This record gives sequence, C-alpha cells and structure tokens, in this order.
Amino acid sequence: MAQVNDPPPSVVADPAEGVTQRQQRRSRSRHAGSLGDYQTRKGKRWKFQIYVLIDPEKPELGEKRLTRGGFTDLEEAQAALTEALKKRARNEKFQGKTPTIAVYAEDWASSLRLADSTIKGYRKIIRNHITPDLGKIRIDKLTATRIGAHYRQLEQSGRKDEYGKGQPLSANSIHKVHVVLGAMLDAAIDDGLLSVNPAKKKRTVNAPKSSQVRAQKPEIVTWTGDQLATFLAWNRDELKDELFPLWRLIAYTGMRRSEALALKWNDVNARTGRVSIRRAVNTEDWTTTKTTKTGNARVIDVDAATLKVLASYKVARAEVSFDLAKADAYVFGDDEGKLRSPDAMTSRWDRRMKWTATVHKTLPRVTIKGLRHTHATLLLELGEHPKVVQERLGHSTITTTMNIYSHVTPTMQKAAADRFAAHLGNA
Repeated sequence: MAQVNDPPPSVVADPAEGVTQRQQRRSRSRHAGSLGDYQTRKGKRWKFQIYVLIDPEKPELGEKRLTRGGFTDLEEAQAALTEALKKRARNEKFQGKTPTIAVYAEDWASSLRLADSTIKGYRKIIRNHITPDLGKIRIDKLTATRIGAHYRQLEQSGRKDEYGKGQPLSANSIHKVHVVLGAMLDAAIDDGLLSVNPAKKKRTVNAPKSSQVRAQKPEIVTWTGDQLATFLAWNRDELKDELFPLWRLIAYTGMRRSEALALKWNDVNARTGRVSIRRAVNTEDWTTTKTTKTGNARVIDVDAATLKVLASYKVARAEVSFDLAKADAYVFGDDEGKLRSPDAMTSRWDRRMKWTATVHKTLPRVTIKGLRHTHATLLLELGEHPKVVQERLGHSTITTTMNIYSHVTPTMQKAAADRFAAHLGNA
C-alpha cells in the first residue's frame, strides 16, 4: 500500500538507529494516513486507512484503524482521506461501516423523542415510500439526482394503499416524504456520515412546493349554522344520543376529538364559563393521555347553554356511579370511568352520519373533525378575529389557521366591504 507523505527510505548503519527511524516512519504514516489500490470484478478500486481515536471523548481507550474503500480513482480516495483527516483533527467520532438508508432510517426513527402518533406516521412513510426504492443505497451514496428521480416516480405511481395502489401520490404526501427524508439526512450529518444534505439541493430534487400542496388539498366540508342546528336538534331530541354532549362540545368549542375525550370535570369551570384543555388521548395507546398537539395547555370560553348541557350530563353520570362525577373523573369516560378510544368515537360518529342521511337527505356528510372545522368557519364568517379562532382551536400560529380556512377569506372580504360602505353611508 502506497504511503502518503512518507519520507524516502534511508540507509541505516546502526540497527538500533534503524529501529528508531522505522518507528518514526510508522508514526508519521499513522498520522498522515495511507492510500492503496485493490482489484474487484469491476476493476481497480482505491481505499484509504487512518488511525483514529476509538472514542474522542475517552482518549484513554486508544486508537483503531479506519478503512474506507470503493473509490474509483486515486483523486477521489485522496479527497476522502483529506476530509477524514480534517474530521479527526476536529475530534469527531467516526462511525463503523456506513449503513444503508434502510438501516439508518430504523435507527433514526428509534431515536426520536416525539409524540407516538408522529413517530408512527414517520415509520409508515419510511416503510411505504423510502425503504422500498432507496433502502439498499448506502447513505453516503444517495445523491440529489436519485432523490429527484424518486419523487418523480412517486408522482407517477407512488400510492401504496389497497384502493389506489399504483396511482399517483399527492403533492402533500410527497412533501411529507421530503420532510422525513430531509430530517433523517440532517441527522446523518450530525452523526458524521454526510457532509451535506442532498435532499436540500432544491434545483435538482425539485420537491413539491407549498402552493402545489395547497392546490391539491381536498376541500373542507363543513355545515352552515342552520345545518349544524338541524343535526344537533335531531341527535338530541329524536335519536336521544347519549353522546350528544360530546358532539355539542366539539361543535361549540372547536376542540380536537382527543382533547374532548381527555377532559376531566375539574377542567370545566361553570362559574367562570371556561374550559381548560390540558391534555389529549394518546391515539397510539388510548388508555393513556399526552400533552396537546402543540404541547401547550389553553383555556377557552364556553357558552352558557353548552355548560348547562355538561351539567345535566354530569348528573346523569352520577346516577350511574358517583365516581364518574368526581372532579378527577373523565367527562366522557366509559361506564367504568376509563378513557374512550378516539377511533371508536369516530366510528360512532360515522354511524350517526349514516342514520342522519336517512332522515335529512340534504344534509352534507361531515367528519367528526368537520365539527371542529365548522366551528372555525362559522366564527370567521361572522367576522370574528382570526387570532381568537387560532386560540380556540389551539393552532401554534395564526398562519396555520388562515391556511386551513382560506376558503372563508372571500366571505370575510365581502362582509368587510359591506360594513365599510355602510359605515360611510351615502358619502
């Protein structure tokens, strides 16, 4: 193997002196690293070797020899060696064998400290849209061009679900793939596996833009005020639904399904007319709770009529068992006081939508989340300030609120124009 920066061999007369010079030469070799070539079935390849600390934070553990190969020419190997020497000088830790995308993705997902539902979503994206086509690629060999080609393939036939398999993947879904892949490659930089993130080379990768995502976003279906009143009256008076208080609370506050199911009676303050939203049901393990989606608690005002509905419901719960009406009991717990599954509540809502359709055939079908959207939409149409809507819904920023409910903007502008003209009168 050819040595880098080795001094030329010298003639040695004294054997002891020769040992010293050989030791010095070996020391200089270990410091500078070495380059060499080897044969493969595909032809000559180059490799480099250097000695690095086993753990820069524990130098007493000593050194290990680090070898990297597979370079197609001497210049490429020399450049990689130079970069490795710089990294060693910065006391950065070297990884072992460079992992593939599939192996690293699993390690990365396991290291995340996020909500269980978020990690589950990331794993699903990795399983369906990253590992199948990119998983066997060594992470340091992934290029921006390869990522771009992958996104184009997803645009043409990326869907994996049973009913749409092989159909184009939406811009929103590809954007999510891009976010996950980009975050994973950022972590690879922190781990010393990459020097740059190929997913961030925008011109080559050409991931979907925000405008494309918004353009393809499905239309939000909501109810008008009259339609909401029609459903609630039917649900209460004709169906006599035991879950009527839950549907009304979501519709009149805009809180999330999992937040409503995690409410306790001591979160409801009838004196001040406010409800404190401190937690949410963990959708990945619905026997437990977690923080709200933004991680922040919030307090929202509730109308008097809805508070009366909750008070009557509390009395009914106490008739089943006094424990169900205690301060620390869940408002919408089951008959044993345990949390209800959010998915089970969604299924119950869907059944009610089917029943409603047989009675009120013109009433649009909305999802349980549609109750939340209906609350926000009606407030905005009534001229309520978007900041108030943001606070009630628990969005992290007002931008999120306005992006979701941009369909209401034309109505808001028309109302504003009419109010302005009315203010000026016949001027």
